Amino acid sequence: MAYSENKRLIFSLMIGAAGISLVALWYRMSRKQRKALRLSTLLNSESNFDLVDFQCETQNEQGTVMLLQGRQLQILEKLNNLLVSVEELKKEVAFLKEAVPKLEELVIDELQGKTDTHRTSPLHRATRKRKVEIARGVSDTNSSEEAESEGGYVTAHTDTEGESEEEKGWVSSSTSALTPEEKIDLFNLLQQVDTLHCGSDGDRGESFRLLLENEEKYKDCAGFLWRLARAYGDMFELTTNVEEKKNYASEGKLRGENAVSLDSSSAESHQWFAVMCGYLSQFESIQNKIKNGYLFKEHLDKAIELKPRDPFLYYLLGRWCYEVAQLSWIEKKVATALFGTPPTSTIHEALQNFLKAEEIHPGYSKYNYVYLAKCYKELGQSTNALKCCDSALSILSVTKEDKEAEKDLEALLLSLKL
Repeated sequence: MAYSENKRLIFSLMIGAAGISLVALWYRMSRKQRKALRLSTLLNSESNFDLVDFQCETQNEQGTVMLLQGRQLQILEKLNNLLVSVEELKKEVAFLKEAVPKLEELVIDELQGKTDTHRTSPLHRATRKRKVEIARGVSDTNSSEEAESEGGYVTAHTDTEGESEEEKGWVSSSTSALTPEEKIDLFNLLQQVDTLHCGSDGDRGESFRLLLENEEKYKDCAGFLWRLARAYGDMFELTTNVEEKKNYASEGKLRGENAVSLDSSSAESHQWFAVMCGYLSQFESIQNKIKNGYLFKEHLDKAIELKPRDPFLYYLLGRWCYEVAQLSWIEKKVATALFGTPPTSTIHEALQNFLKAEEIHPGYSKYNYVYLAKCYKELGQSTNALKCCDSALSILSVTKEDKEAEKDLEALLLSLKL
């Protein structure tokens, strides 16, 4: 409607300009007629009229009329451009009026992971050292950060920096009490701790401190809690004191469990609860180890269901299958007595999960290749096992976990060459 009105305005201006041009033309023609009469009269009267001056005056008047017409066209063109700009401005203002009321919703969607962007979740923390080396042309490879439990399955601690916020749901019903400013503050805090988590040991300690300082304020936010559980896992890795490790694992498991309760649709909540169950199992009786093993598998399966393209989750599941396949007789008997049936798996199932991680992210980690080699060795496929060892050797060791994988790799190579 507005554009059609503008068109009518332009058309009116053009008609007005045309009218002006016609008036000017009429005036010019009447002037020519009057001058012709004057010239005839003067010539007939044989006056001393200067014909050259008369011709110059006529040409000047014609030039003035043409100049006026040219300026009219320039004015019309500028008016048209102005109207087009005004129309575009109206559209932008209308868009802003529609978008501003939804700004809070858009921010929440971003934090809940409802955007379209996607980033790969790496198996290891992308430390600054590795990032710098990759930038310099070093092969971009990943390694695991894991801790093997005594209960027959493996737990791991990894970064979820790759999901970006598109997979990091953080809003629960209780956060509706937060003001828009508080929600933005929470978003900034979560971004900050994610960055610190990817840094040095000191950075991870700082991330843990920031989360603890804000726990009371955001204790009802699932995205905050699973990050806190992850931070407890960081501290578990950083300390060498057994009692401190046990305390960090216990507190981290509690935060992970609360995160799952607040948002059962968050893959990260299930993932970190499973990881903390594994850490705590290192200090539990056989009965609790097996119980935590069931919890580990249950929540890991749920995380895979929610995030089926994360290679780290398949790596974890492969480790669980590998360890369960080698449970001792007494552990199986205890599981049978407590739960009716013990956890069951096979080396073949473990192999399939490690292969799935490699399929999703080729060259995913040194440790994934090591466990592929272990599976092939258990299945009597020495040639494939050696190939996986060669692939593991081709990955540059950067992190502490890479170097631990090298130790397993050396022992594995010796056994394969015997």
